[in-house]
This record gives sequence, C-alpha cells and structure tokens, in this order.
Amino acid sequence: MARKNYSEEFRRQAVDLYESTPGATVRGIAEDLGIVRGTLRQWLQAYGSGKKTAADGTATSSPLQSKAAPPGPSEKESLEQRVARLEAENATLRVKATKLTTEREILQKAAKYFGRGDALVSRFQFVADNSATYPVKRLCELLEVRRSSFYAWQAGAPARTERAAADAELETRIRKVHTADNTVAAPRITAELNDGVPQGERVNHKRVARVMRAAGITGYVKRRKVRTTVPEPADRKVPDLLKRDFTATAPNRRYVGDITYLPLSQAAGGGNLYLATVIDCYSRRLVGWAIADHMRTELVEDALKAAAATRGSLAGAVFHSDHGSVYCSKDYATLCSTLGVAQSMGAVGSSADNALAESFNAALKREVLQDAKTWPDELTCRRQTFKWLTSYNTKRRHSWCRYNTPITYEIAATARLQPAA
Repeated sequence: MARKNYSEEFRRQAVDLYESTPGATVRGIAEDLGIVRGTLRQWLQAYGSGKKTAADGTATSSPLQSKAAPPGPSEKESLEQRVARLEAENATLRVKATKLTTEREILQKAAKYFGRGDALVSRFQFVADNSATYPVKRLCELLEVRRSSFYAWQAGAPARTERAAADAELETRIRKVHTADNTVAAPRITAELNDGVPQGERVNHKRVARVMRAAGITGYVKRRKVRTTVPEPADRKVPDLLKRDFTATAPNRRYVGDITYLPLSQAAGGGNLYLATVIDCYSRRLVGWAIADHMRTELVEDALKAAAATRGSLAGAVFHSDHGSVYCSKDYATLCSTLGVAQSMGAVGSSADNALAESFNAALKREVLQDAKTWPDELTCRRQTFKWLTSYNTKRRHSWCRYNTPITYEIAATARLQPAA
C-alpha cells in the first residue's frame, strides 16, 4: 500500500522540491512523490515560501492563490432583476453540476490507466478507448493533453508497432553478444553487430544504447571504492538468513540495506554525505532511508524507523546487511529487537552477499550523477537524491517488477495474494 503518514521533514522536502525545480507543476511533483495533488497543495500552503523557480531558472511568485470573490449584486437591484439573476445563476450551477458529474465519471474510468507507468501514453490510450462514449475534445481537456498530440500519437501507432518489433529483434542479438562477454557495453556491441554487415544494414550505436537501456543490459564498469563498511570486532555473531537469495514470498518479509557514500565536489569542501537504505526483497520497494553527514549508528536507526513507519509494523521480518560497525552495534541490535526484526549478515568482505543493496546504490549514482563524479554542493545532493529516491518507487520501472514500478507491482501482488472471500 502507498505510504499514508508523512513526516514533517518529508513534507518540507517535497515543498522545497516543488519550489526549487525549474518549471515544476503540482501535478508533476505529486506524481513523482506518489501523492495526490491536493495533499501537495496543502503542504505548499503550510510550509511554502510563496516563491517557485520558473522554467528559465528565475524566481517567481507561486500561482497558488485564491481567486477574488465576484462582486455582490447592486443595492438598488429590483425584485425582477434579482429573480432573473438568481435564475441565471441557478442555470449556471446546474450546468456546472452536470459537467462535474461527467468529469467524475471520466476520471473514475481513467484511474486504472494511470497505474501503467507512462502517464502521457496512458492518457492517450484512455482517450482512444473512450472516444466513442465522450467527445475527444472533452477528454483531452480533462486529461490535460493536446488534441493534436493525441491524433499524432494515434496516427503513429503502426510505426510504433513496427519499431517495437525491430527493437525486440535487435535486443535478442544484443543479448547473444552480451551473454558471451558480460563486460562489453554499447560501443563494442555495436562494432560486433556491424562486423561484416553491408553499410545500409548497419545499426547505429545510439540505437543500441537505447535498446540496452530499455532492456537493463549494461557492461561492467569498475567503480572508485570508498570504504563505507567498517567491520566490527565484537564477538557477537549474526547468521546469514538469506544465503544470497534476495527473494520473498510476500511484501514485508525480507529486507536488505546498506550505507553508500554521496561524494561532494572540492568546491563545496569535499567530503561525503551518506545514505542508509531499507529495501523490500519482494518488490524491490525502498521502504525507508536516511541521509546524514556521518556514519554513526543513528543513520541506520533512522532508516529502519522510517521503514517501520511506512509499513506500520516490521514484526517478524528479516533485515540483511553487511558487517559494518553500525549494523553490529548494540544500539542497533536493541532497535531491531524492539521492532521485532531478525538481523541477518553476509560474510565479511563479500559484496555479493548483499548484492541487491549494492545494485540499488550503483543505480542511484549512475542515474543521478551520470557523467559527473560528484555533486556540486550538499543542498543539490540532498534535493536530487530525495527526488530520485521518491520517484524510484512511483515512477521508475524495474526489470524485477516486470517493468512496473515497485509500488504498482506491490499493489497488484497484494491483491493477488489476498484470499478470496
């Protein structure tokens, strides 16, 4: 289920994300965070500064202002004029009521489309499927899409089908090369595919990269190592309850977590921020996290507490980590015992024993930093990381979830796992 209780820090970060993102809209930010627009508007009224960033980067006043009430009737209005005015207002209200009823019916039907991941394509598909019942113009206005864009999307259906089939065939060829040598990436795979092929039949390296991104195929990249796992020399032994099996039969059964560094530029003073995570093995959903400028026990405690707040209870669940000193501390063990969580740890020095958490950390840095090596400053780092972490659950398609988002996959699975009445 989607998170219902939000901390004050989360609300303030959501407001800051809206106000600092150039050209941001309430709809777009609400979709990224997985909340309804009304909730975000309430937070903006409670915590907002009244400023936002325009598309060109300049600061402007927030458009969320109430409209002035229409002026009242003239004091010298006659009885006939008053009756006529009230009848006209009554007729206007009836028209608005009918319009609202129609809009509610349309939005109720549209709800199932918006869980498919690509919001724009889902809206186009909804218009196409309901154009025989409602006017296309009304549907496009309500769903906030241009009719010209819808008709262009509709006209492009045959080309998209043909392109999808061609991309599927190319993906098969790419996988064959990648299976033989999993270290190769797009440039070398392109060269292999074009070896001995006539000029007119060769494939472009940009298309190969696009298909690989869509299919989740990547080459090996050696990453700079920063030591975030400091082994604890204590005598307390914690068993490995997962044995590299990062699956679960249902949500809220098995979790993995880790600490990763978030490097800052030398211009910002250098150093790192640190991110602690709690990830559900069933849906790959990030249920808890915490960011700080230290690696003390409070960091991992805050992440686990956030997970408990999201789930309501972690009783009976397993949490798997490495042998970092913070995870081996007595305070953390006490918190796990209080929450009813069984601790699990892999072997010392073996990243494969916590591969799911390591993979999550790599995806975060690869997709947020891309070609950059560091974040320019601490505020930018916190903002960009917060945005990626929230959209990871609500917008980012995951191959494990059959290219659905983790929350969509979890909701569908929960409904499927519930016993019939």
